[in-house]
Order: sequence, then C-alpha cells, then structure tokens
Amino acid sequence: MKFTKILPYIGAVAIFALVSIIYFHPVLKGEKLNQSDITQFTGMVKEINDFRADKNTEPYWTGASFSGMPAYQVSAYYPNDFVRVLDRTLRFLPRPADYTFLYFLSFFVLMMALKVNWRLAIFGSLAFGFSTYLIIIFGAGHNAKAHAIAYMPLILAGLLWVFKKRYILGFMVTGVAMALEIYTNHPQMTYYLGFALIILGIVELIHAIKEKIIPTFIKQVAIIFAAVFLGIGANAPRLMAMKEYADHSTRGKSELTITPDGSKKEATKGLDKAYITEYSYAKLETFNLFIPRFMGGGTIEKLGEDSNFYQILEEKAGRSAAKEYSEQALTYWGDQNIVEAPAYIGAVIFFLFFLGIFLVKGRLKQWLVTATVFSILMSWGRNFDVLTNFFIDYFPLYNKFRAVSSIQVIAELCVPILGILGLKEFFSSKISSDEKLDGLKKAVYAFGGLIILGFLLAHGFSTFEGIRDAQYNQLPGLTDAIISDRKSMLLADTLRSLFLMIFSAGVLWMLLKDKLKQGVAILALTVFLLFDLISVDKKYVNEDDFESARKIEKPFIASTADKMILQDKSHYRVGNFTVNPMNDGSTSYFHQSIGGYHAAKLGRYQELFDFQIAKNNMQVLNMLNTKYFIIGNDKGEKQSQLNPDANGNAWFVERVKIVDSANEEIQALDSLNTKKVAVFYNDEDNQSTFPREIDSTAKIELLNYDVTTLTYQAKTLKDQFAVFSEIYYKDGWNAYVDGKLTPHMRVNYVLRGMTIPAGEHAIEFKFEPKVIQQGKIISLASYALLILITAGWFFYKKKKEK
Repeated sequence: MKFTKILPYIGAVAIFALVSIIYFHPVLKGEKLNQSDITQFTGMVKEINDFRADKNTEPYWTGASFSGMPAYQVSAYYPNDFVRVLDRTLRFLPRPADYTFLYFLSFFVLMMALKVNWRLAIFGSLAFGFSTYLIIIFGAGHNAKAHAIAYMPLILAGLLWVFKKRYILGFMVTGVAMALEIYTNHPQMTYYLGFALIILGIVELIHAIKEKIIPTFIKQVAIIFAAVFLGIGANAPRLMAMKEYADHSTRGKSELTITPDGSKKEATKGLDKAYITEYSYAKLETFNLFIPRFMGGGTIEKLGEDSNFYQILEEKAGRSAAKEYSEQALTYWGDQNIVEAPAYIGAVIFFLFFLGIFLVKGRLKQWLVTATVFSILMSWGRNFDVLTNFFIDYFPLYNKFRAVSSIQVIAELCVPILGILGLKEFFSSKISSDEKLDGLKKAVYAFGGLIILGFLLAHGFSTFEGIRDAQYNQLPGLTDAIISDRKSMLLADTLRSLFLMIFSAGVLWMLLKDKLKQGVAILALTVFLLFDLISVDKKYVNEDDFESARKIEKPFIASTADKMILQDKSHYRVGNFTVNPMNDGSTSYFHQSIGGYHAAKLGRYQELFDFQIAKNNMQVLNMLNTKYFIIGNDKGEKQSQLNPDANGNAWFVERVKIVDSANEEIQALDSLNTKKVAVFYNDEDNQSTFPREIDSTAKIELLNYDVTTLTYQAKTLKDQFAVFSEIYYKDGWNAYVDGKLTPHMRVNYVLRGMTIPAGEHAIEFKFEPKVIQQGKIISLASYALLILITAGWFFYKKKKEK
C-alpha cells in the first residue's frame, strides 16, 4: 500500500487528537476537569490505592466504605488483563481528551466499515464525538459511561464487516472491540448497545429469509457469537466477579417483603420500578434532541442582564442579587429531578438524518431508523409505562439498571450514522439530480415541520412551569419572569435550529446546482456542525470547569474533626451525619466509613440503613463499631463525637436468637441488645448450632487489620459465640482458627459470626475470592483463541487462494 493512500487516515487520527486537545486545552497546563462523581470516587478508592502501593497487589475488598464491600465495582485490576494495555495505548491523551479522541477514532473505523469517504468519515466522527450528551457526562464524572459509549461504534464496525462477508476482519474487530467494551465496566451502556445489535440482527434475518440465504446468515451469526464470546471471555475475572457480586448488591434479589414503615411489598429480583424510571424523558422533552434549550436547557442556566428574570430581580432586590441569582436560574421546566444539560444531538446532523431517510435505501436505513425510534420510546420510561413496564417485568436484566433516559445513546449513535450515509448518497453519482433535489426538499419539509411542531406543541399544551418554581413565589412577578425567559429561550433555539437547517440545505442545494465543489461543501457543513455542537457543549463543559491537578488528585482537606479522630490508631468506623452517609465518598478518604458513594452497594447493607441506621438505631451503629460521629455545631462547623458504647471489633454474646425469615431478622434489630444477643436467620445457606453456656471471663480482641486479612486472639474456658463488626460476604471471606478453615455465618443481618472453641486461639479472616483465579484461566484461553483463530484463518485463506 502506498503511503499516499494511508496519509488521509493518518491525518484523520491527527485531526482527532488535535481537536480533542483544543477543546480541553487546559490539560496542556496540567489541569484536570473537576468531576463531581470522580471526586467522590477518589474518596472511595483511597484505601485501595494505598493498599496497592504498599503491598503491590490487589485487595479486591475495601473496608473504607459501607462498613466493607467487594472492590470489584469500585476499583480493581485483574490478572491477564491485556485488554487494559490496549485501552491505555489508545487513550494516550490526558483525560477527558482521551475519551473524546476515542469517540472520534471508533466512529471513524465504523465509517470505514460502511465504505464512507474519509472526508465524510471525519465529518461524521466530529458529529458523533461532539454530541452534547457525550460531552456533558464528563462534567458529572461519568467516565465509565463515556468509555463504554466510545467503543460502541467499533463493535458495530466488526459486525457490519461480518455481514459484508469480510469474515476475518469482522471476527477480529468484533472480538477485540467487545473485549474493550466489557473492560470499560459500564454494563448498562453495553446492555443498551445490545438492543441496537438485536434490531440489526432482526433486520438481517428478515433480509436472509427474503433472499433465501439462511445458511449464510447462520454462518455470520455464528462468527459474531464466537467473537463476542471470546471478547467476553477475555474479561472473565471481571465479569465473573461482577456477576457474583451483583446477586448480593442492590441489583440483586431482596428477601424482604416489608418496607421500613412496616407496609407490605413484593420480594424483588431487581431495582424498584420507581427507582428505575426516576430519570425518564417526557415525550415533549424529546424535541431537545434537535432544539437545545427546548425545555430550558439544564436544571441551572445562566441568564444575562437582558433577561426578564434579571430585570425583575434588579428592580426589587438590587443589582447584586440579580447578578447572583441569574447566574444559576432554574430554567428547566421538565419533570426530571436533575438535568445537567439537554441531550442535544444537533440540528445539522439531525437534518442530514432526515436526508438519509429519503435517500438511503435498504436494510441499513431500516435498522438505524428502527433503533432510533426504539431508543426514544424507551427513554420515556414512566411517561410510556405500558412499554417500560413490559421490559421491566419480562425482559432479562432490564430491571437491573436505572435512569432509563440514557438509552438515548442508541439514538446518539444511529442518527449520525444515517446522516453520513445520507450525505454519501447525496454525493453519489448513482442517484439522479432530480432524486437528490426531491430528497433534499422532503428533508427540509419534514425536519423543518418537526421543529415548528415542537414549538407549537410547547405553547399549546404546556404552562412552562418548573418543578422548583415555588421558591420564586416569594418575590412577586419572579415566576412570571422566569416563565417568560423560558419561552424566549425556546423561540431563540427554535429559530437557531431552523436557520442551521436552512444553511445546511442551502449548501447542498448549491452543490447540486454546481455552484460549490464537494470539498467546499463538506468544509462548510463541518463549520456549521462544529458551531452547532460546540457552542452548546461549551455552555456546560468548558475551561472554567478545570482546576489544578493537585486539587483534583487530593480533593479533600481534613477538618479539625477529622484530625482529632485520626489520632486514634485502632480499627473503628465513623458515621458522618453532616452529609448523606449513603451518598458520600469524602469520609472514606480519611476513615473507615459506615457510608460511601456507589450505585451498586450491598443490598442487605442498604436495607440495614433504610430500616435501622436512618432511624438512628444506636444498637445497630454500635454493632458496626461506629466509634466516632461527625456532626455539625450551631455555626455549621464539623465536630467529632466519641461513642463510648461502640461494641468494638468483636465480642461474645450470651445467646443467639433464631428467626425464620429475613423480615423477622431485620425487625429483630429494632430492639436487640447487640452486645448480648445476636439474631440469626436459619435459611438454607446460613445454618448452624450455637453454644449454650456462658463464660463471663472470655475475651476476644483484634490484633491486626490489613484490609484483606484480620487477625484476632480469643481466650475462653468454654465454647462461645463471637460476633465480628465486619460485613459478611460468603463469596470470598474465609475464617481460620489456628490455621484451620472453619465455617462462619451471617448474623445481625449483615455481620459475621462464628463459634469459638474453648481455649486460646488465633482467629483469622482472609479475603480469598476463588472467582478471580477461575476467571484468570478463562481469560488467558480466550486471548489465545482470539489470536490463534484469526491468524490461522488468515493463513488458511491465503494458502487456499494460492
């Protein structure tokens, strides 16, 4: 291959890197993006990172959050993780420019699979990568989500090559891309991609039936499944650990049939429906896919001095108040609790999507349009509950994920694909000028009509009132002012989208009339596209969101209360009630916290919090060895408070109360004296007998805590039952008495307990998850098969051709 032929592709990669760096240019000064979720994550992983640095090995457990939990979904490096090396190589730029570069590169490969000219491929990659949703998730710190989305086009490229009968290339790309996708560790995005792939498979199956090529289709599906299987297998330790943990997490089955207030509920196998659909797009809100501030933009927007909101405030509260409050005006008038920004795909690329609808023929268009419509309908969630409830009740794993609005990532992917295919057809000599002109007119009428329809529906069926407007009622006229501004924003952005459509259509019309060359037309469309998307993106993620690397890497400063507590070098836990304990990673940065920050915490621990800790049950806090509390004083300052009644690290109880259900177990804690009595649910996985005699002289103490190893010394004259203030997790923690593996069980709903024989003994708990070693072998075999099959197939084909 001549160098001149690959030069455009090298140039494309260089452009992607350059554009990514330019957009996030503060990284050149060593600054980092301030991401709220990543700040909390930094607190969550502090203990894990310290353990890695000290032991040069993986803990796979953290005791710093939620009183202890597996680290699989927090931060974990797995053996034979060669895909991690490949991913790090591809993401060579500073974060988040690395993810943006990956957006561009992955989509460009997809365009190559679709045989798109490199100029159009660059244009399409920019359209995909700068889609507002894909940029704003950086601001919230959803890096894993961005990471997963970035590899979606690469998987599609592999599948399309298989369906185009480029089997070796398709097999290899699909396998590697799937391995990379799974590595990103965002199952929800991967799961949603699966819907797009299923729809593609159905379209291809229908085509195979019509053309009577079922054997070919079966062969193609077999190749795809083999590649996907090996890609998944390469991540075996990660996936096996995730599956094992998922059963115990809030995504797993709950045995409780009661709520914290005592009312009845059904035992669940996944998340609650209300929780799943908490973030649902309103049907009318869908228009912000191509009219950016159709519903007022994000929850908070900045309004200028010419706004009605500013002028009313200035008149009645003064210039200072007007300036302060207009910087964070509540302009969003939808019904979602929080919206960082509209999921704006772009007026230019959406217009081209409609052009593709009228010019592109065949099953690719059928797939892309169907997948787009499907994702929009599913994103409505509770606002289209007939469809949503069907999937929650009957579709496997759908009830494991929340924020159904994010399924719009399918549309984020499909819209630019069809838009570029539409441009490809418009530039093609195979279609007559009359047909192109007809398609262009229809696209203008359809898309323009849709924009105008959205504007009319908003004014005809909405009050423009927001869910937080009550706080503006204290100042007469302020609510009316914000409503007026919302209407102005809608009008301005409606006109904006109409003008961008007209300009884009005008470029294509001039090309059709030979008044512009194709290269100039592509350049003009690129300028419109970049203006369209970047001008919106910059409102929500820009250089103002960057801070010094030092501040980002060490985001928390120990308060006076923290410093006082840290003087205690024993092993204990801290309850920080100046924040929401179950939504806080800051405390874990300094202490062993009873709270934490993670969407998939242990299910039983969440239930313990809801039923007991939230009700300030001191006996439960004591059994968790909550030795210190952080509370606020009258001045809003943090202060530490010693809890002298904490049970300690381990203690012997006088008796064990046996119950017959999870309901009875959680309710028993309402009035349980945890220092003297333990409650035990005698289910099939948790059975034992208990000593009956009491030794008042028995002692047990913790000698050493080392995250994955806890060593105790016990001395007793008779067999006694000990309770440990550590979280029970059967799939990994093993107990040893004098070096001999000894059974232990779950007591007090979440803690560990075991019978200690008479005498003086060393008790040791070790976290030894078998799943890691089992997955290690599978991943190595998968890598080997992926390489050997690809290489063997390639050489066999070459030999056969000769």
